[in-house]
Amino acid sequence: VYAVSLPCLFLWFFLCIVIMSHSSWCTAGGSGKGVCPFSVALFVGSAFSYLNYLRLRNKSTVAKCCIDEDKQTFIIAGDIGGTNSRFALHRPGQKDPLLLHIYPNEEALKTASTYHHATLEPFLKKCLAEVDEWKELGENGVLSQIQVVACLATAGPVTTNNDVFMVNLGKSGGSIDGNEIERCQDGLLSLVVRCKLVNDFVGQGYGVLDLDLDKEVIELLPESMAKMNNLAPICCVGAGTGLGECFLTKSSLATKLGYECYPSEGGHADFVPRGSLEVELLDYLKRKFSSEHRISVERVVSGRGLANVYEFLAQKFPSRVQPNVHEEFLNAGDQQGRVIGMNSSTEGSLAQQAAQIMFAAYGSEVGNAALKFIPTGGMFVTGGLAPKNIGMIQGEDSPFMKAYLDKGRMNGLIESIPIFAVMNEDVGLRGARVCAEREYNAM
Repeated sequence: VYAVSLPCLFLWFFLCIVIMSHSSWCTAGGSGKGVCPFSVALFVGSAFSYLNYLRLRNKSTVAKCCIDEDKQTFIIAGDIGGTNSRFALHRPGQKDPLLLHIYPNEEALKTASTYHHATLEPFLKKCLAEVDEWKELGENGVLSQIQVVACLATAGPVTTNNDVFMVNLGKSGGSIDGNEIERCQDGLLSLVVRCKLVNDFVGQGYGVLDLDLDKEVIELLPESMAKMNNLAPICCVGAGTGLGECFLTKSSLATKLGYECYPSEGGHADFVPRGSLEVELLDYLKRKFSSEHRISVERVVSGRGLANVYEFLAQKFPSRVQPNVHEEFLNAGDQQGRVIGMNSSTEGSLAQQAAQIMFAAYGSEVGNAALKFIPTGGMFVTGGLAPKNIGMIQGEDSPFMKAYLDKGRMNGLIESIPIFAVMNEDVGLRGARVCAEREYNAM
């Protein structure tokens, strides 16, 4: 884009100079006296355009040429969720990781000053201790002979400055700055020559392209694989700690380039009740979160959302509370949703009812996304909740599928869209590796 923009800017400057040198074109009577206001405006506008071009070039997230050809390059992929941070070390071009590790964020962030000191630095130390090539070199050899290109898929909107504020990282949110990681020279962190941040669902989207559909997904509607259109949009919706959504498209002019993934913050769209009890739930959540008019669907459809739903039911139906489950719930910290999920198989329990409400809202939201994007290339239900609670999702009588298919006049369209539940939790990590490879190849 810059190769095209720069000649265009020079041409624009040239035209402005020509106009100013013939300012009589726009002066009264063509006397040539004075300076044409129009030409001055053109020149000033062009100058600002050029300065903006320089600013964007310097801030571009396209990788700069900082690869040292004399060093070995490794890829680090990171999937940074609200609860856990997953990291994998790869050689360029190889899908199988040399090392994989998961860090619970709440524990890791207790003592470190920055996110990368809390998780990325310990992972690099783990690589030094456990990866044979790194162990043989020793720390000094690694520092002098190895460089790392990283991509972190983060649960939040990434800015053009390559940073992100994650509202669900830690107790009150936290920031991750890719440029700061690149500049950091603290020990093994100095190995990172490039750290690209992407939205976590950009990672999920690219990771979906890496799935083995015969082994790693379950069809939620019959013959979904046979219905897939490889030129059509793909959509990905996934609930874990939060709720993420993305879509992928191919260019109709250059389909060989494959899919490009685009993030969204669809998980923060409005929660819409589908029954009288859910209307009460909405009112309860508005009071809890001091929101006068609305609540995000993520407040219901997520691990923390499941905890919110149970909390509402417990205060509405106190006689049905199971003391042992409730005590475990109150002491579970950011794992409250997990406690309810683990107890949701108990017939007639509040935990089961909370799960049914949450998964019905989940199915409804996935159906909404299907109506918006018409992803006949595939609708993929990802995230940590799907494989752990497949009984609530699979089957046309499940809470999820009943709500998904309940779209009135658009039921026929919904039924024509191939839909899958993804049964593994490393999709975001796979996508982060794909993005890191792209970054490496651009350097």
